[in-house]
Amino acid sequence: MELKLNKPIPEDTICAISTAPGMGGIAVIRISGTNAIIITDRIFHTANKKKLSEAKPNTAHYGTIADENETPIDDVVVTLFIAPHSFTGEDTVEISCHGSIYIQQQIISLLLRAGCRLAQPGEFTRRAFTNGKLDLSQAEAVADLIASTSAASHRLAMQQMRGGFSRELIQLREKLLTFASLVELELDFSEEEVEFADREKLTDLASEIERVIKRLSDSFTLGNAIKNGVPTAIIGETNAGKSTLLNRLVKEDKAIVSDIHGTTRDVIEDTVVLQGITFRFIDTAGIRETHDAIENMGIERTFQKLDQAHIVIWLIDATGSTQDIEKIAGRVLPHCTDKRLIVAFNKIDKIGSATQQQLTDLYKRLTREKPNTSFIFLSASHDQNIDVLEKQLTDTIQSTQTGENDIIVTNARHYEALLNAHDAILRTLNGLQSGLSGDFLAQDIRECMHYLGEITGQISTDEILGTIFSKFCIGK
Repeated sequence: MELKLNKPIPEDTICAISTAPGMGGIAVIRISGTNAIIITDRIFHTANKKKLSEAKPNTAHYGTIADENETPIDDVVVTLFIAPHSFTGEDTVEISCHGSIYIQQQIISLLLRAGCRLAQPGEFTRRAFTNGKLDLSQAEAVADLIASTSAASHRLAMQQMRGGFSRELIQLREKLLTFASLVELELDFSEEEVEFADREKLTDLASEIERVIKRLSDSFTLGNAIKNGVPTAIIGETNAGKSTLLNRLVKEDKAIVSDIHGTTRDVIEDTVVLQGITFRFIDTAGIRETHDAIENMGIERTFQKLDQAHIVIWLIDATGSTQDIEKIAGRVLPHCTDKRLIVAFNKIDKIGSATQQQLTDLYKRLTREKPNTSFIFLSASHDQNIDVLEKQLTDTIQSTQTGENDIIVTNARHYEALLNAHDAILRTLNGLQSGLSGDFLAQDIRECMHYLGEITGQISTDEILGTIFSKFCIGK
């Protein structure tokens, strides 16, 4: 076989290893570009002696990769995809070889000498975007899918990659385009004072669009929590059993457990997957009055984490006095207004039924004005009712998740664009209500369209694309 290594290849054809090193017995090397098939033919012998260039699309071929001296490198399976029916929209070849790092590097070296260049991070997915196989939000979902660590984050990434989010945004932009066209048509006939756009109907349309954008942006709180782990703060007084509870939830001795008050002086975090949902548990410094400067810094961080949490587990020593519980409630509850609060009375093994009833009554009194709250009796040290607490946690997220086809935003870039689009459509609504002239209305409408287009890539710059795809793995 003659490689003709010095013969230039006019088109830009890229290659990369698409599987993580050392992750299995098989590895996949991807080649994409106009000359992907020609280059692969230079290093690959099919078992039936036929060239890949003569093969049918979407077929797999067994054969041998060999170097310039006909020395076999590996027996492989090569899969052929012909443009535009491939992930990138270009001619694409995928070589399935054995997982040896040496073998992978040898094949990559052969491909580079035969005319490929090494792909940049995310370049395969960027080419899929450039060739119209994916829009920008779908392309970003590829990275989210690769990074998904739970069933919930996987479901959201799959939903976005299939285009549900994009379709909704495209529909909004089409409505806005109709809206803008009518308003701008009036500007062409401004001297005749002709009104093509019924202001009442335009107000109804703008209100509908505002509600959809608001719903999408509001979903980011939940979506971001599911994607990165639901932040769940465990708070309470010193020696209430917070570190013991954290250890029970994460199934390991993550935090130091001691009878000495104030042992935990900093924030300790760990994640665990419960019923397909990742929770990021945060053990915080115990809340109490102290003159210890370092401990006070830890308590300040407790309230910072409390404000950032999606769920708060307020752990209470059930053997303590109700007066102490009421006192700390004044510091804790104001921070839990918009959060899911679980009041957990710990050390149930040390109290009787009468005390349980007193604490139940106290809970009802303290949280009477606080919705989205529940309570539980447990013993962290005896592993009692920990499973009940876990179910309360998973039920919290499952009950707030919408239907399978509803859209939940998980990407911070999308969230920022939605906020800007929402501001623009609110200005449009205010302009309609105040009788603002058409040229100013058209400007706000176009701005809203611009921000929605940034999400899908209908409006994009090389700088934005470079930032997004640079975060991808090489080979994706």
